[in-house]
Amino acid sequence: MADNNNQNKQQDLNQLLKVRREKLQTLQEAGKDPFEITKYDQTHHTDEIRDLYDAHEAKLLAGRVAPSVEGLSEEEARDVINKDYNERREIMDADPIRVSIAGRMMFKRVMGKASFCNIQDIKGKVQVYVARDVVGEDVYADFKKSDIGDIYGIKGYIFRTKTGEISIHAEEMTLLTKSLQILPEKFHGLTDTDTRYRQRYVDLIMNEESKKTFINRSKIIAAIRKYLAGENFLEVETPMLVSNAGGAAARPFETHFNALGEDFKLRISLELYLKRLIVGGLERVYEIGRVFRNEGLDTRHNPEFTLMELYQAYTDYNGMMDLTENMFRYVAQEVLGTTTITYNGIEMDLGKPFARITMTEAVKQYAGVDFDAIETLEEARAIAKEKHVEFEDRHKKGDILNLFFEEFVEEHLIQPTFVMDHPIEISPLTKKKPDDPNKVERFELFMNGWEMCNAYSELNDPIDQRERFKAQEEQLAQGDEEANTTDEDFLNALEIGMPPTGGIGYGIDRLVMLLTDSPAIRDVLLFPTMKSLDK
Repeated sequence: MADNNNQNKQQDLNQLLKVRREKLQTLQEAGKDPFEITKYDQTHHTDEIRDLYDAHEAKLLAGRVAPSVEGLSEEEARDVINKDYNERREIMDADPIRVSIAGRMMFKRVMGKASFCNIQDIKGKVQVYVARDVVGEDVYADFKKSDIGDIYGIKGYIFRTKTGEISIHAEEMTLLTKSLQILPEKFHGLTDTDTRYRQRYVDLIMNEESKKTFINRSKIIAAIRKYLAGENFLEVETPMLVSNAGGAAARPFETHFNALGEDFKLRISLELYLKRLIVGGLERVYEIGRVFRNEGLDTRHNPEFTLMELYQAYTDYNGMMDLTENMFRYVAQEVLGTTTITYNGIEMDLGKPFARITMTEAVKQYAGVDFDAIETLEEARAIAKEKHVEFEDRHKKGDILNLFFEEFVEEHLIQPTFVMDHPIEISPLTKKKPDDPNKVERFELFMNGWEMCNAYSELNDPIDQRERFKAQEEQLAQGDEEANTTDEDFLNALEIGMPPTGGIGYGIDRLVMLLTDSPAIRDVLLFPTMKSLDK
């Protein structure tokens, strides 16, 4: 029975699609092909129409008081209200505001010689009143045959209906695009997440919240750029195709460049090229761009994502903490109008000073283990076994400290918290702490239990950096596919001389997730990576 129902639904769908194509053919044969139209002049968007009319109405009807209906019968009251409406309408229509809008028709109700429809543009929806005697019989007949999803240009004047809805009285209608597919049922929208991600264009049409998310994403990135411009940072671009994918612990995607007959990788980080620019004397630089990591998919990971890295000469990781705190606070206020954000019902306050704690202190607080008191690798392995923290033979004491942090601490860091002073083993590009060479001047910002950014006092000692690369090569030989390889040109740049520098990397997508209350990274990527349907 279910198979028969599905078959019947598919037949019905095919018939509806056929009808739409037949309508298009009829229009084309009548010389009304909408696809031959190359442009349409919009004067306003829907939100502007309401504000414009409200201001115009307040000006023309200033001092006019709504009549009292107290003590009147229902019929008498209705007559008084109608009379007042008609008088107001007459005043407004004598000095009309004419507009030209364009958008997708999302609703239509035909009522003989007059009809209503809703037109949706990037700013929202507006009701349009269509009268046969105004637009003409031929245009009205074509409108009656139109379909939900068709794109129209509307010219007319603004008015307020008796129910108080600001609308457009159409004087001219132009079919700009004939929709040949059927949109999802309007009351439930597009709820299937797989279809939403694969057909983002439909999602943006049907789901107002989705459209708002991506508009806010653009505003977030614009606010970041505005803030950094005010701090005298230069925005730059660096290569995506690289021979040595360094700067992060991740597996790269690999490809082959036919023209040069050489293998290349897609970048996993922006770091090493931006540091070259610091060497070149560009004291404050940043880049916002896609990076690519050959890893799994989950709610917070996509193999290509947007990363921002910035580097500032003559500062350290403390300077990066101050910049980050100020920038996050600025962006939230600029985009949301508040420094208090809510994610999944949890409130986070960006207006307060961000907490600061070392990784060792955090592990001691949440796991009850003081790694400063652990002197040998054997002791670290023993406590890991006791606490059921899995590790590999190649892991050193610092690696095990980081495993404890991931296991016991991260989920508790809800409010903005800087976790500082990581072990040297997991920080191959970072400057050592002068008072403790086993640790480095590094921090990660955590919010909602997520790592939001990663920052260093950058290593600028080329001899030390070569030794760190050597250690990474050894890890690579032991099977760590995410280890860095030696970058000789970068070492040469360091030998030229890089000043003391603070650097940081931000996951833009996670920041957008937090500021838009989006549950998964795919909800903030317009076109997330998806498995092919034919696989």
